Amino acid sequence: MLVCKSKSPRREKLGGPGESVRVRWIRCSAVVRLPPPAMDPEGLELERERHVLFLEMMMERLPSDFETQEINHLTLAYFAISGLGILGALDRVDKDQIASWVLSFQAQPRTMSDLDNGQFYGFHGSRTSQFTIDDSEVSSHNCSHLASTYCALAILNMIGYNLSNINSEAILISMRNLQQPDGSFMPIHFGAEKDLRFVYCAAAICFMLNNWTGMDKEKAKEYILHCQSYDGGFGLVPGSESHGGATYCAVAALQLMGFINADISSKPAKSVVVDVPLLVDWSLQRQAADGGFQGRANKPSDTCYAFWVGGVLKILGFYHFLNKGALRRFLLSCQSKYGGFTKFPENMLPDLYHSYYSFAALSLMEEEGLKPLCVELGITAINDNGI
Repeated sequence: MLVCKSKSPRREKLGGPGESVRVRWIRCSAVVRLPPPAMDPEGLELERERHVLFLEMMMERLPSDFETQEINHLTLAYFAISGLGILGALDRVDKDQIASWVLSFQAQPRTMSDLDNGQFYGFHGSRTSQFTIDDSEVSSHNCSHLASTYCALAILNMIGYNLSNINSEAILISMRNLQQPDGSFMPIHFGAEKDLRFVYCAAAICFMLNNWTGMDKEKAKEYILHCQSYDGGFGLVPGSESHGGATYCAVAALQLMGFINADISSKPAKSVVVDVPLLVDWSLQRQAADGGFQGRANKPSDTCYAFWVGGVLKILGFYHFLNKGALRRFLLSCQSKYGGFTKFPENMLPDLYHSYYSFAALSLMEEEGLKPLCVELGITAINDNGI
């Protein structure tokens, strides 16, 4: 099971009493068919119910192809639950059961003095990452992770859990140890890479916990600014090639930390810490002739970048400059007959990652029937109890 079995879904016209999620998904795939590829793309519609069933099935039981992703169990749950949130279907899950499952992944110090041992007391990504080599020592291989902690807090926030009930002090105090002298973050306490992904995770964690003691914002800002490339985009590390995902992490982190405001397009250029004209130009150039977005120059369009790059334009207030109609056609051409979305139009089978970011991208475009997105956090709603 991905998370836990959801509550029995409400009766829909495709399913009667006693039908499992899997049976209802099979019936839906057989009865509700997408238009054939030769049909005018303008006629494509978002098949909401099929997508809901796909995500419910993913929560109930993951296909065998996901076995290699066991270490990312919590992240996969984030994609499924966040997707249901965008589709307005969180009433189909047992929120208390999900909260208990997520909370079981938090690493807990034995005493407050343990917070000085260098380990990060956030959330583990899976059951196997909770195993330790020796209970008397900190494991150098199995430990909690910044990305898993972001996913855990995002899930709890979306389902309405009061974040003040978790041990946020342990998270924030130990997270300070992950920030490097140059302002970047490592995701774990030992031997990992450091780049913009984890700066973003740290900023999102502090924002959701409404407590910035877990990081030095000024040092993080300086690191982010050093990652802006000559062409306007951001690389994962200083001097690297501009990338759509890294650019989102940079811009979203700066907004969460309060260094740039929403709709920066209306602000004087001198009040902005980044080179906005160059950044916007780079972002708009990522929309390709097929309407989709590429993550880097000279790469094919990929559904996930409709959110990563589209989110940057949304935050900055320049989203209206992209071709929404062409982007919608590209995204819906990647809609799978099995529910969910694929990476490219020619792919047959959907995956959770590209499915979620396709839902998120369509939400940015205000697709009918989808919930609005908190762009900088990548979730549908902000829980007032925890933020």
